[in-house]
Amino acid sequence: MSATMLNAAIGQSAMESLLKQETVRLQQDAQALSGAAGDNPSAPGFEQVLRRVDDRDQAAAARMEAVERGESDDLVGAMLASQEASLSFSMLMQVRNKVVGAVDELIKMQL
Repeated sequence: MSATMLNAAIGQSAMESLLKQETVRLQQDAQALSGAAGDNPSAPGFEQVLRRVDDRDQAAAARMEAVERGESDDLVGAMLASQEASLSFSMLMQVRNKVVGAVDELIKMQL
């Protein structure tokens, strides 16, 4: 196996591991937002989750820009950060859609 293929395999497994960890963390955040926050006062609020997602997006953009300028050669790290930011945003949109759907169902209910 060549060094390039080995580096790609290591990078791929590291990316999968980080994405799995991020998925678990985002699921915990989503559960906290969906009602468990009342039971756990240390759970993050919606504003904190929005800030985390925005921070991840800004960090990913900064890392990609550094690679593009030639200031960094960590392309794998920049791609991982970009994927994490994308996953965070996607999860946030899924939570938002669930909340909007629940509100729509409440509006449709007859009292």
